[in-house]
Amino acid sequence: MNRRKAPLLVALALLLAGSALLVYRTRPSEPLLPEGGLPRTPRFPIVKVEPGQERETSVESPRDPGRPPEDLVSHLRSRYGARIKDPHTQMRMLEVLMRHFQRLNPTGWEADLLALVKQAFPELYDELALRLRQRVDYERWMKEHHAELQQKPAAERRAALWEERHQLFGKEVAEKIWAGELRNQAVADALTSIDALPNASIGDRMAKYKESLAKTYGQDTGAYVKIHQQELMNHFLDLASVQKDLGAQAAAQRSESLRTIRKEMGLDDEALKRWDELDQVRDTRWEVGSRYMSEREALAQQHSGAELELKLQELRSRYFADEAQTIAEEEQSGFYRFTRPRQWGRN
Repeated sequence: MNRRKAPLLVALALLLAGSALLVYRTRPSEPLLPEGGLPRTPRFPIVKVEPGQERETSVESPRDPGRPPEDLVSHLRSRYGARIKDPHTQMRMLEVLMRHFQRLNPTGWEADLLALVKQAFPELYDELALRLRQRVDYERWMKEHHAELQQKPAAERRAALWEERHQLFGKEVAEKIWAGELRNQAVADALTSIDALPNASIGDRMAKYKESLAKTYGQDTGAYVKIHQQELMNHFLDLASVQKDLGAQAAAQRSESLRTIRKEMGLDDEALKRWDELDQVRDTRWEVGSRYMSEREALAQQHSGAELELKLQELRSRYFADEAQTIAEEEQSGFYRFTRPRQWGRN
């Protein structure tokens, strides 16, 4: 391989290894919005469908203003060629190339990028050039309206974003680019509805949850759930209705309910066993914490000042041993871990 081309290939190959779409930022060298980048429902954070933004690399590469190296052209074709007609794939590729060429040539990056794209995908050059222009215009709009968007309620902000996307990209293309975001929002909306179901059991809510996932992800549901088991399970456990029902159950019944939830989300027997053990550890810890807080309160009623602090040091050492100092520092800052609400299956 030509030595002059090698560093450029390495830099771009590293960058292409973990491409991601549009993360909400205001600096021009960074992408704008992730697929899950809309304001998230506070209690039900949205699961990301695409991998996270790739780690930025710091690689110096010589610029080649002439014909793009054949190795880079081949790499682009190999990495994106199979799905290059898909707007989502187009935007992923352009995002990666923008970050790469903006580092190499902050003032003339666009011409360099388009030269590479033209060599790699000549039959789609006009479409990709348009997509790049749309991307740049969208970034400009986001920067100009950033403060205004931040002040809007979540629903209004979401509506404003989609209105601009439809205007710049067209409705069909925009919904393909942000398809993951639409799926994320559908699941978040379903969770809100599930949480509000009157007189529904945990099993009823889980059935509705699985129905919503199947409706949203279709034939990809199984693979998606397998990859995102923990996140999806946490979202369900975070429902206030589910926590209320778990809290009202006896210990044995609650243990069985948690095992059923995890099993419904596809965890195998070994994983279920590990979770059972972790639940027991957590239960024991909360029981110890409850006894500690009761004794602490009693000491606070009987002593004060230096005498109280000495008694508390002895109490923390007796209950928490090596962790006693950490507990003391937390309490000095005003944080009392055992006064937090118990989140069954979560802490």
